[in-house]
Amino acid sequence: MADKRPAELIDGPGEQKDGAAAGAPSAFLEVRDLKIHFPTDDGLVKSVDGLSFQLERGRTLGIVGESGSGKSVTSLGILGLHNRRNARVSGQIWLDGAELVGASADDVRRLRGRKMAMIFQDPLSAMHPFYTVGHQIIEAYRVHNDVSKQVARKHAIDMLGKVGIPKPQQRVDDFPHQFSGGMRQRAMIAMALSCDPELLIADEPTTALDVTVQAQILDLIRDLQQEFNSAIIMITHDLGVVAELSDDILVMYAGRCAEYAAVEDAFHRPLHPYTWGLLGSMPRLDRERSERLMPIKGTPPSLINVPDGCAFNPRCAYKDLTDGKSIAERPELRELEPGHRAACHIPLEKRREIWNDEIAPKL
Repeated sequence: MADKRPAELIDGPGEQKDGAAAGAPSAFLEVRDLKIHFPTDDGLVKSVDGLSFQLERGRTLGIVGESGSGKSVTSLGILGLHNRRNARVSGQIWLDGAELVGASADDVRRLRGRKMAMIFQDPLSAMHPFYTVGHQIIEAYRVHNDVSKQVARKHAIDMLGKVGIPKPQQRVDDFPHQFSGGMRQRAMIAMALSCDPELLIADEPTTALDVTVQAQILDLIRDLQQEFNSAIIMITHDLGVVAELSDDILVMYAGRCAEYAAVEDAFHRPLHPYTWGLLGSMPRLDRERSERLMPIKGTPPSLINVPDGCAFNPRCAYKDLTDGKSIAERPELRELEPGHRAACHIPLEKRREIWNDEIAPKL
């Protein structure tokens, strides 16, 4: 059986085995040493700075981190939605054997919708306000399918019904502003899935929705994944969403991977102080907690002036345990347990001790 761990969890960040850089990958989606930088008057913004991971059909990868960590920039890079005149994109993105970074804009455009699709964070902004919801789904479907408008309209109605929109025969002719927030998100999902894409990227799909609608959207995404066997990337800052849907979790900080693990390992045996901070700042409803929430002190670093050494060191309460390495040397992403890697200079046994004695009892 092929190893399904991310490439950087096998070879190390930004490194490849002999011949691997040019060879076609075994995974459905494989991102290798992806870098997305933006030149500005103030300096070079390193939004994504050496990210690697893999994803198979039928599995869900949750990418989490604070705002500005590079999550959405990564997703837009995979879909080829960055302006090539303004963004410097390097590395490799393999989708079902096709390399996307070096492909032409037309080739990538032909894959969007049919092979890969995205649920955007704000459907009201992502959908055109001057066209009906049905018109936009019909247009997306006909781009990749040689069918009549009547056939495409029937397909749009079927998709709206599949995502749980009542009276789809009537609502297909409504405009986006006539839908509620939850209904707009459902319509966006219908549009994204109209051509049965094999890769679905959901960028904060439940932001600004109440908890009842959020649960419905997550159930919908899970059911549709089972039906279409899609690979899903779930981008969020909400660890509850990740726990609900994902198989694996990739924790991003300052454009790089801080930790990668199966969801169960990341929640019960996290190995990076930043992951501890994310877990400590998450409210728990399943049991009474004796302590207040523990927010991560400080703010995320500027992606123009990322700190030397470990990017998290200015906010890390345990940096004194690294003998100065956190200030002078950037930690590599290393495998510390089977399938579980973290980029941290703190000795492994000390990290386990801190988690078991200090962090976990307070969560």
